[in-house]
Amino acid sequence: MELRWTGKALSDLARLHAFLAPLHKSAAARTVQALVNAATILLTNPRIGEQLFEFEPREVRRILVGNYEMRYEIQDSIIYMLRLWHTREGR
Repeated sequence: MELRWTGKALSDLARLHAFLAPLHKSAAARTVQALVNAATILLTNPRIGEQLFEFEPREVRRILVGNYEMRYEIQDSIIYMLRLWHTREGR
């Protein structure tokens, strides 16, 4: 399996870091690192996340990492990290 981050997912990471950094720089870095590490776990367990059937026929899934939701899509042997956000955000 291969993991690829979409532009939107990378923008989400940058946005979350920019929001948290003024409050606590090291906490912002730890949060981003935890999200990146969680994504790499998908390389060995790609179907660990809950499948979101409303996106069928695409295989879109989600995992929760603390208070953050990460959505990803599996296509053949590639995992695309699509989006991520704090669960308190209205999405």
